[in-house]
Amino acid sequence: MGRFIYGGDYNPEQWLDRPDILAKDIEMMKKAGINEATVGVFSWSMLEPEEGKFHFEWLEKIVDDLYANGISVIMATPSGARPRWLAEKYPEVLRTTSDGKKCRYGGRHNHCLTSEKYREKVSIIDKKLAEKFADHPAVLYWHISNEFSGECHCESCKAAFREFVKKKYGTVDKLNHEYWATFWSHNYNSFDEVEPPSEIGDGGISALALDWKRFATQMTVDFIENEKRALKAGGATQEVTTNMMYDFDGLDYGMLEKPLDVISWDSYPEWGKTGGDYEEALAHGMCHDTMRSYKNKPFLLMESCPSSTNWQSVSRLKRPGLLKCASLQAVGHGADSVQYFQIRQGRGSCEKFHGAVIDHTGRDDTRVFKECCEIGDILDQISEIKGSMTNAKAAIIYDTQNRWALNETQGPRNKDIGYSELVRKFYKAFKKYGIDVDVIDQDHSYEGYRILVVPMLYSIRNDNEDRIRKFAENGGTLIATYLTGVVNENDLCHLGDTPHDLCDVFGIVREEIDGLYDDQFNILESADEHYWKGTRRYRCDKLCELISPKDSEVLMKYGCDFYSGKAALTKNRYGNGEAYYLAADPEQKMLDEWIEIVAESCGVERILKTPVDGVDIQSRQGEKYRYIFAENFSDDTVLIEVNGDSEVIYGKNDRLLSPYDTMIIKQKI
Repeated sequence: MGRFIYGGDYNPEQWLDRPDILAKDIEMMKKAGINEATVGVFSWSMLEPEEGKFHFEWLEKIVDDLYANGISVIMATPSGARPRWLAEKYPEVLRTTSDGKKCRYGGRHNHCLTSEKYREKVSIIDKKLAEKFADHPAVLYWHISNEFSGECHCESCKAAFREFVKKKYGTVDKLNHEYWATFWSHNYNSFDEVEPPSEIGDGGISALALDWKRFATQMTVDFIENEKRALKAGGATQEVTTNMMYDFDGLDYGMLEKPLDVISWDSYPEWGKTGGDYEEALAHGMCHDTMRSYKNKPFLLMESCPSSTNWQSVSRLKRPGLLKCASLQAVGHGADSVQYFQIRQGRGSCEKFHGAVIDHTGRDDTRVFKECCEIGDILDQISEIKGSMTNAKAAIIYDTQNRWALNETQGPRNKDIGYSELVRKFYKAFKKYGIDVDVIDQDHSYEGYRILVVPMLYSIRNDNEDRIRKFAENGGTLIATYLTGVVNENDLCHLGDTPHDLCDVFGIVREEIDGLYDDQFNILESADEHYWKGTRRYRCDKLCELISPKDSEVLMKYGCDFYSGKAALTKNRYGNGEAYYLAADPEQKMLDEWIEIVAESCGVERILKTPVDGVDIQSRQGEKYRYIFAENFSDDTVLIEVNGDSEVIYGKNDRLLSPYDTMIIKQKI
């Protein structure tokens, strides 16, 4: 498909008794410029109403009718919600809670991922779907299940977990050592004694909790692989995806992305809060960049809302222009699609008031429908951008397993340790100047980056200490912060100086760390007025690490408390590169000013001549041209000035950007 994919989730199975509505839906889709519909997501009970009795005729007609009208499909497998007969006949497919209670039929994703019976039944229907639709020209991708989440504590899952742990550690002695199980007399005598963490069981071994989360992710990966095999057995050759979620903590998407051909995710910002929408836009922009960075290629925005969601605390309407702003922001960050949940609004159940392209009135003159039509037109106008990528020279490590470890540890701050917030502050500092940035996990390649930021990388796994070292050694600019290199992947503290195996890279040694209460702060003062071009003073809070410089240059020092005058920011030459170590959690202004200095010193290009508050700037690059996107999430009209010659291909030629409007600028490379 040469055009951007434009469409979303469509549930015609809810309207099979209304052929007039199904026909009208297609006409309204065409009017809106929609060229794709995602079908089959939760259709199992309509595809197989009784065991072994398959009714695909209705879906086949829908797909044929859509394709005849120029609308392709993303075909979903229905494993996200099983039919009632399956749960009643085979209760072992249902999940068990952490306190040992077997769940009843209901909800969605209430199934055990290790259940052989469930996998068998999923494989049967997946294969039959592939046999029916794999060769249909309408099918663009296969969408496996939906928004994977949750865990199961049944005997099958416990047995699989024990095998997972046994394979990882090999011997019980190694297990006891890595779990530090002699603490509180929790030693294991055999792998048969291993139980998942639970509120009524063992909740004090952080390594056990980490392994359980890894196991849950691995079982999800295995489940996806099982579905892929069934689709392939049915003849499917299209690429597969599954939809991820915003900043989701339940699974390690760095593991989950590996069996997928294309990354897709669902973006539902909480717009309209007091204080404006820029911070929310920034957070979702960072998640767009995370999704793009997994495979270093365009992703799909699988779900977003045309109007207001119904499951957030408040259903705020999108203000005029915001839908366009948010949709084109996703495209600017690397999406090759804009897709909604949902195309037609359902009549009943828990998502009947969730926003849709076609609402309950069924009219084509609503504000939302007209805005959807406008976005369809814009996507056609800018189709040359599809397939282009972001050429980021800076990357920030934001690692799910590291977040798990920080959340499991006790101290130095058990309330709001601030990992995600610190990452976003660094991200915001880069974006202030329109510097493109990838957001990666620690196992990602570091090749091609000039700046690598390693915030609070408390738990470093595999050979990543050596790869971080080589990044600086080979000429990169490395930035790390407090709480880096403290424990191994099992939350076992390193003995000796830290950051573990990196002290010489940064030219410092960690000594102590001070946790501050919410109403407390310290001061960062410039220790090198030449570097900072004058005297600088900034607040810092949450955590203040005490470090001892060895070979490094001190750029900032603390201004308060008994450690006043001690180093707070250092710079060290290592190999052909530089390594900075920031010992405290600073205010945003400090990071903004510092990142500008660092980016300039290592030749990382900034898009904007002058920073503009409240505007998200990002770019995509093809063979001949770069495309710069600017979305104004503020209440002020601003001037967008970019470095280099350029032309506006969408927006006002005077470069003035109104509130909740978008500008797209084209530059020859």
